[in-house]
Amino acid sequence: MFAQLFANGLVTGSVIAIAAVGVSLVYGILRLVNFAYGDFMAFGALVTYSFNGPLGLSLVTATLLGMAATAVLSVALDAILWRPLRARRAGFMSLFLASIGLALVLRQSLLLGYGPQPQTYRVDPYKVHVLGSVRLSQAQFITILVAAGVIVALGLFLARTPVGRTLRALADDRALAAIAGVNGRRMIALTWVLSGALAGIAGVLAGLAQTTFDPNFGFTLLLPIFAAVVLGGIGSAYGSLAGGLTLGLAMELSTWPSFFGGVDPVYKPVVAFVVLAAALMVRPQGLFGKARVV
Repeated sequence: MFAQLFANGLVTGSVIAIAAVGVSLVYGILRLVNFAYGDFMAFGALVTYSFNGPLGLSLVTATLLGMAATAVLSVALDAILWRPLRARRAGFMSLFLASIGLALVLRQSLLLGYGPQPQTYRVDPYKVHVLGSVRLSQAQFITILVAAGVIVALGLFLARTPVGRTLRALADDRALAAIAGVNGRRMIALTWVLSGALAGIAGVLAGLAQTTFDPNFGFTLLLPIFAAVVLGGIGSAYGSLAGGLTLGLAMELSTWPSFFGGVDPVYKPVVAFVVLAAALMVRPQGLFGKARVV
């Protein structure tokens, strides 16, 4: 029972972690809280469905196309919406309201385009992988393998590549990075591309893990994703990875019967915020955040 819940927690936590990195990168560099990120995920999941379902492409090819489409959407919205707002030095509240408005527009557009009915990918629903006492459906097995690969690749990209190190430097101190010769505009565009691609793959993995999904499903994932960002340390990509995995495991393991009889699965999101509150009482800056003195 414990092993099965642990595996389920890895599936949930991996999806949250990947999405949280996308949110954290944008906030770290632009100080923008993108409340439309859940709808970016839904967009990527539904575009992938279009290629995989009606058009019959393989899930791998469809996912790559869905990631590319979400990255293009992300960059296009920066050019249309976020860049003009930055040029006018819009304040936090203006950006906050703009992101909420964008989320509503994207969600309604997806509902008009795809309808409210649930969709599913072309994955064998009856195939089960048995690893000891753990049973994973084909969709869960794909999710955990792909998510593990994406997380490792992200860690190596941020730690070992010049572009990854530049992004982290820009997030730490944008003014100092500009003095050092970093092309801020190019790095911002790259940030939106990376954030969009991560939203696309996270949306597909979330759709696989949930079996069915609709245009509203990204919104339901938004609160755990932001909780992971805050738990890991706002603006820290590594912290977002750790925060997402921690919350995913906590949410699933909380239903273990040996844990005070187990929490009703309906209250798993509540568990995430209890863990977040407890962690912030011990370390207010988050797991990987930096303490600041005002």
